[in-house]
Amino acid sequence: MKPTAKLHAQGQSLWLDNITRTMLDDGTLRGYIEELSVTGLTSNPTIFDKAISGGDAYDRHIAEASEQADDAEAIFFELALADLRDATDLFAGVHERTAGVDGYCSLEVSPKLADDTAATIEQAAWLHGRAERDNLFIKIPGTPAGLPAIEETIFAGIPVNVTLLFSREHHLAAADAYMKGIERRIEAGLDPDVASVASIFMSRWDVAVADQVPDELRNRLGLAIGFRAYAAYRELLGSSRVQRLMNEGARPQRLLWASTGTKDPDASDTLYIEGFASPFTVNTMPEPTLHAFADHGELGELVPPDGGDAEELLARFGEAGIDVEALAERLQEEGKAAFVKSWEDLMDSIESKRGALA
Repeated sequence: MKPTAKLHAQGQSLWLDNITRTMLDDGTLRGYIEELSVTGLTSNPTIFDKAISGGDAYDRHIAEASEQADDAEAIFFELALADLRDATDLFAGVHERTAGVDGYCSLEVSPKLADDTAATIEQAAWLHGRAERDNLFIKIPGTPAGLPAIEETIFAGIPVNVTLLFSREHHLAAADAYMKGIERRIEAGLDPDVASVASIFMSRWDVAVADQVPDELRNRLGLAIGFRAYAAYRELLGSSRVQRLMNEGARPQRLLWASTGTKDPDASDTLYIEGFASPFTVNTMPEPTLHAFADHGELGELVPPDGGDAEELLARFGEAGIDVEALAERLQEEGKAAFVKSWEDLMDSIESKRGALA
């Protein structure tokens, strides 16, 4: 049994953090589903920028869309929705087999809306309506302005992937927004079965402190933060609030490990896959990380339900001068800015293609 199949058998969903039209057309994604136990997919502006600017696979569609679309953003959503429809269709069997627990793909609202609640709500509804796929998550950032948008979008019955989370506190805030939306649906007599995942970003923690901690603490902060968040997640799953919602027909929001590609060339390339093996969670992997784990990944102990020694380890980071609460807020702000930069680069790539094709 391949390492990917073993990990899936432990109760974790393996998702691919990539999408290109080429991998959809040449059978690569189908192969990942059939051979590497991949059961879902996430996308972001950087992924689409590389796919669109890296070849000519989208040229014909860009030329056609340019005849109707007014700007680069409209063209992008035409391209992305076409890809995501094809991808969600490939995962439709997984979605059906798991009764809607798994088999999702994700499409992000414009990162430029991260501080605009009303515009985020409007675009999330528009994108999901255009896609016409039940197994499509709309990605909304778990920022202060994003949280009420998450609640409203869930209330509207639209599945949400909450992105840009970095800490236990960020995750719990996202979970609260999700549950508020579900509670409102129950009060309104609506179906409470609306899926959601909460994506907590891991590797960026270790990148942020790489030059500030002793060698024995290198590449250990992301794991400690994740273990702390997982302990809170398991406690939340056992809470009376979640169980009341489940009794009404709702399902819990799942925790998703994101940014799991190792950035330190001296560290294991499967560090955040092996480290975050845990049931009823998702790990979304960059393509090279998926291949690395399939080739030589090893499964050891699962993440301890109580977080293990996470608090002791985080105390050591505190002694080394790392304020993890402040760093979490900084990472979210930096992530928000980085997403906007990626979005602008993507728009520039589309405009460049559009001009060349014209």
